[in-house]
Amino acid sequence: MKKNLSRVFAVSLSAAVLAAAVPAGIVGAEEDKTITVAASPTPHAEILEAAKPLLEEKGWTLEVSEFDDYILPNEVVESGEIDANYFQHVPYLESFNEEKGTHLVDAGDIHYEPFGIYPGQKSSLDELEEGDVIAVPNDTTNEARALLLLQDNGIITLEEGAGLTATVNEIVDNPYGIEIQELEAAQVPRVVDEVAFAVMNGNYALNAGFSVAKDSIAYEASDSEAAKTYVNIIAVKEGNENNEGIQALVEVLKSDEIKDFINETYDGAVIPFEDSAEEAETEAATEAATE
Repeated sequence: MKKNLSRVFAVSLSAAVLAAAVPAGIVGAEEDKTITVAASPTPHAEILEAAKPLLEEKGWTLEVSEFDDYILPNEVVESGEIDANYFQHVPYLESFNEEKGTHLVDAGDIHYEPFGIYPGQKSSLDELEEGDVIAVPNDTTNEARALLLLQDNGIITLEEGAGLTATVNEIVDNPYGIEIQELEAAQVPRVVDEVAFAVMNGNYALNAGFSVAKDSIAYEASDSEAAKTYVNIIAVKEGNENNEGIQALVEVLKSDEIKDFINETYDGAVIPFEDSAEEAETEAATEAATE
């Protein structure tokens, strides 16, 4: 019995020494083919769900965690707890990096969502009166976007040159004497019945059951520079943008199958993004097909 125990101990010790000599990640484990993504419920998580079977065909498992705010999805990617997130545009990412000291980068441009002005207690901008309240998101870039949309529709005038960091302090003319109510973006749809109008992010409007094409009073044109400035992206921690799994995820999200899903599902509230190079390739393919 003692002899057998000694032999077992010797074998175990040899195995331990051998394991110590082999680089971590090789011993007894296959390559992890799981991609984890933090996403807003609508439309981001829904689009990712549509992408799952396409990624499975490429040998990847996609795990999606839904978040209802704009802070935690960036924090979990920065910490390395989750591989990527899908909920934000580049101006917000850059603002977040500057304010929080994070190191997040754009790994792929996927879609954009026209910002809209939605009716609340009033149904037409012609009904605006002194003291009416308009709710807008309060985070830096989205508030600026809301204010610029209000300016485009003649409700306010901002200081000359006011851009992606515009705030209520830069309103130089307010002919209707409206009050701007600044709220966390997720809260804006919840106060629609309490304000004259609400200016909403596309995903929160969708989540609340609003259609930008059918319900909004005014919205950013789908081909406008403003809409394309706010293209929603896959964001990762700097250094991970070229990882095999992230590249596979972006490739699938930019595929014709996912573009078709977006176009058929969201009634113009979500629009697949195509950069100039992609547009040129699409046009060339179309021309070739018709020759």
